[in-house]
Amino acid sequence: MRLQAILCILLQLIFEHSSCTHLRAISGSTLELPCLSFQTDFNGAAITWKFNGKDIDAQSSGSVRVKKDGLHLYISPVTAASEGEYVCLVKEDNMEMIRMYNITVAASTGYTIKVTEGSKVHLPCHFPPGIQVVANALWFKETDVGQRTRVNPEDDSTDYFNRLELLYPLDRDQTILLQDIVMEDSGIYHCESADGEKLSTLYITVEAAPTPVPHSCAGFTTAWEPCQDVNSRTGEPVLQESMAEFSMKLYSYLRESYPSSNLLFSPISISGVLSHLLLGARDDTRKAIERAVCVPHDFHCVHFQMKKLREKLASSLQIASQIYYNPQMNPSESFTNQSIQFYEAEPTRLLETSEENVQMINSWVANKTKNKITQLVDSIPPSTQLILLNAVSFSGQWKAKFDMKPKKGHFTKLNGDLVKVPILYQQRYMAAMAQVVELKAQVARFALSGDSSLYILLPRSNDVTELQQVEEKMTDTAVRQMIEQMKTTATQHIEVTLPQIKLDVQPDMNILIKKLGLSSLFEGANLCGLYSEDKVVLDDARHRAFLALTVDGVEAGAVSSLSFSRSYLSFSAMRPFILLLWSDQANVPLFIGRVTDP
Repeated sequence: MRLQAILCILLQLIFEHSSCTHLRAISGSTLELPCLSFQTDFNGAAITWKFNGKDIDAQSSGSVRVKKDGLHLYISPVTAASEGEYVCLVKEDNMEMIRMYNITVAASTGYTIKVTEGSKVHLPCHFPPGIQVVANALWFKETDVGQRTRVNPEDDSTDYFNRLELLYPLDRDQTILLQDIVMEDSGIYHCESADGEKLSTLYITVEAAPTPVPHSCAGFTTAWEPCQDVNSRTGEPVLQESMAEFSMKLYSYLRESYPSSNLLFSPISISGVLSHLLLGARDDTRKAIERAVCVPHDFHCVHFQMKKLREKLASSLQIASQIYYNPQMNPSESFTNQSIQFYEAEPTRLLETSEENVQMINSWVANKTKNKITQLVDSIPPSTQLILLNAVSFSGQWKAKFDMKPKKGHFTKLNGDLVKVPILYQQRYMAAMAQVVELKAQVARFALSGDSSLYILLPRSNDVTELQQVEEKMTDTAVRQMIEQMKTTATQHIEVTLPQIKLDVQPDMNILIKKLGLSSLFEGANLCGLYSEDKVVLDDARHRAFLALTVDGVEAGAVSSLSFSRSYLSFSAMRPFILLLWSDQANVPLFIGRVTDP
C-alpha cells in the first residue's frame, strides 16, 4: 500500500506538468494505463497496445496484461524492464486515435526526504551485497521531465562541488552528504552504477529555515553521573556484551571498506577513545556515542567499568589515554577530574608549533605502545581544538613453544599466487581445534601468557567467497558462542603451521566514525560536559594497529585518535585467515584482523 500511495503522488504531479504522457513508477508497484482519457463507446473498434514498438499480446498473463477489451493496460509488478514507451492505437472505420505514455521506473529504494534550508542531508545509495565495487556510483538530478544533470561530488564544474561529499569512496555504501541546502536543491535525485543499474531514487523537498538558535550549554555542564552501585554483578557483563557487539560491528564496517586486503584493528582502543569522549558528551551527542559503542543509554557505570577493565588487563595489555587541547580552551574542572579518575589522563595543552606538537604526540604514542608504533600524526593544524588518544600494547608468549629452527613455506593468496614466507612450525603442538559449523570455519585456539588466547579462523579454501561467508557469519553472538565452544574443546597434539607475520594497518577512522553514526562530531557536537564556551568540532580521527606472530609469541599495539597423511591432526594457516586476540580473563576482544598477504 505504501508503494501505491507514493505512486499516486507522483502521477498527480507529473499529470499536471506533462499532460499525462510522462509517468514515473516505483519498482514493485502497480500501474493501470487507460487507453482513453474520456468515457465513450467503441463497440467493434480495434484496440492494440505496443511497448517500445512491439505489439503486446492481448492474451498475455504475465506482468503486462490488456484488460477491459483493450481499454486499459495493467502492469504489475513494475520492474526496470517496464521502462519505455507504451502506445494505445484505436481504429474504427476511418478514424484512428493514439495515446502515448513514457514510463520511467524508479528503484524500489525510493525515499522522500524533507529538509530545512541551510541544513545538511545524507542521500543514501548502496550497491547490492556480494558485488565487487570497482567504481563509485553516479548521481543525477532531474532538471525537467526526461532530462537530468550530473551532480557527482568530484565534478568541480557544478554548483554542487563544494557542498557535496562522498562519504565512503569505493565502498558498497555510496551515500553522499549535501550541505548548506538551498531551495533550488528540491527535486528528484538518482543514484546509478557506472553501467546504468538503478540503485536509489530520492525526492527532496526543502522548507524555509527556522530562526537559528544560538549555541548554549545551559543545563548540560554538570559532571557525569556517579556509578551508584560499584559492586553490581551486572555492570561487567553489560560492558563485555557491549564490547563484543561493538567489535563485530566495527569488523563488518571495515571489511566493507577493505574487502580483500590485510586488516587489523583494536576494538578496545577505539572503544576507549570514544568512551573517553563520551565523558564530555551531552544530550543527542551522548546518545549517539552510546549507540555507537553499543552501551545502554544512561549506563552511568560505563566509565567505572572501563577503569576496572583496564586494571584487569594490566598484566598483558597496557591501555593509555590522553587528551591534548588548544591553549585557548579550558576544559571544565569536572571533566578534567573525571578524566583523571577513570582514564588516568590529565588534559594537556598543545604547544606553539605544529612540529612541537607532532613530536609530543608521536613520542607519547611510541612510549605507550613500547615503540611498536612510532608515528601516528605528521602535522597538527593551528586550528586544532582537541585531540583524544588511546593506545594499547599487548605482549603474550606462546604457552606451548614452536620449533626454533627457521623454516619457510608457501602461503596461498586469494588470487592463487604462492608467496614464500617464514613460518612457525611444530609437529606436535598442544592446542584446541574444532570445526565451528555456525561460522563455516576450522578454528584453532592458541593459549598465551597473561590469560589470553589467539583464535585463528580458517575458511574452507583460499577462495574470496569462502572468506566472505565466514566474515558475514561473525556476529557478536556467533563469536561469543565460538569462544565458549573452544574453551570446552580439549587440547590435543596437532601439527601446526602458521606464517610469521607483521601487520601494521591504519584504517580510515574518519569513514569509520561516520559509519558509526557520529558524523555530528565533525559538524559541531554537544560536548558541553568537556567545554561549554563554544562548539567543539572533530577535525580528524586516526587508528593504527600493529600485530606480529613470532617464534616467541604475539606482540601487538594500537593507537586511536580523534582528531586503529599423518596419525595426528594438522592445522595449516597457509592461506587467508581471520585472527582474533581475546582476553580470557576479561572476556573481551583485544585485536581483530584478517591476513590475506603475509
